[in-house]
Amino acid sequence: MASVNNYNKKIGIDCHVLDKTRTGVARYLSNLLGYWKNEKNTEFIFYSMQNVKNPFKIKSTALYYNFSLPRKAKKDKVDILFLPFYMRPFFCSVPTVVAIHDISYITHPEWFNLYHRLAYKILVRRAVKKSKVIFACSEYTKNEILKYYSSSANIYVVPLAADKKFNAIKNENKIQTIKNKYGLKNKYLFYAGTIFNRRHVLELIEAFKLILTEFPDRQLLISGKDLTNPHQNIDKIIENVPQIKKINYVDEEDLIYLYQGAEIFIYLSEYEGFGLPPLEAMACGTPVLTTRMTSLNEVLGDYSIAVDNPYDVNEIKDKITKILSDENLRKNMIEKGLQRVENFSWEKTAQKTYKILISNYPDV
Repeated sequence: MASVNNYNKKIGIDCHVLDKTRTGVARYLSNLLGYWKNEKNTEFIFYSMQNVKNPFKIKSTALYYNFSLPRKAKKDKVDILFLPFYMRPFFCSVPTVVAIHDISYITHPEWFNLYHRLAYKILVRRAVKKSKVIFACSEYTKNEILKYYSSSANIYVVPLAADKKFNAIKNENKIQTIKNKYGLKNKYLFYAGTIFNRRHVLELIEAFKLILTEFPDRQLLISGKDLTNPHQNIDKIIENVPQIKKINYVDEEDLIYLYQGAEIFIYLSEYEGFGLPPLEAMACGTPVLTTRMTSLNEVLGDYSIAVDNPYDVNEIKDKITKILSDENLRKNMIEKGLQRVENFSWEKTAQKTYKILISNYPDV
């Protein structure tokens, strides 16, 4: 076997999250892989539901993850199986390293249906117990893992970053083209991300209705699939508000221009493992209104303004109004955001993650 110092390793990577619409975990993994492709001394083997068939001829994420994936990784004799999506297969004899992005399924079980709650509880607990290395994307998440789990794992905090394509160099013609594509005729506020109860899109909608009396020419664009639980039926709530546009997904190549064109990016989350969308919007030179709750304080740093209580519609309305009305505040928010983004880099994240994987071999 090659020496550790030569980094001659075989690392398996579960890539099934890339088979689906681009979630935060998919972005995390795709950015890591974008930098790891240049590593010459490591053989990476990529596993997905497309290239790992199960003998039952049934398309099932559960079967892939708990049966086909560990079986194929063992057959390939990988030294490490990197699992970017919280969980460890129930039966897995291969050494694993797992990324756990948050533990909201424990702290807020009411946000999950019974199936997902049980899956997370069982398979994440197994990941914490059986993996010697865990990646967390914030100090908050690391502390939550330590609080709720008894684990001997080494937990490394490796923060996320905004992709380099998100920048403040604006092409006004392109921005206008994308606005036309999504039916945006006027100045607009923007929310992007899966719609969970914890992100208070419902409160944002109610606050937006209130500011229309003072700013009747504004629009609100909501991008994200409604996965609220209990279900809030966001589509029904906004159907009589023509100033609000909602789509399930934004084309990836359009997102930068929607960030750049927005007056404010609004992300009123009370729980995040990291909080990537606010950082992406900052990188695009857009004022961001979010909270300082959980990990978001680590993203914001000394940012100018935040919502203290995302349940308070009047506070949300007042702070949106303040940002829209105060040009000096807007300029300060843009400047602070661009400065803050410089603290995060996907290149650094990928390098640190890779070095931790290698340095912990073969003891993972």
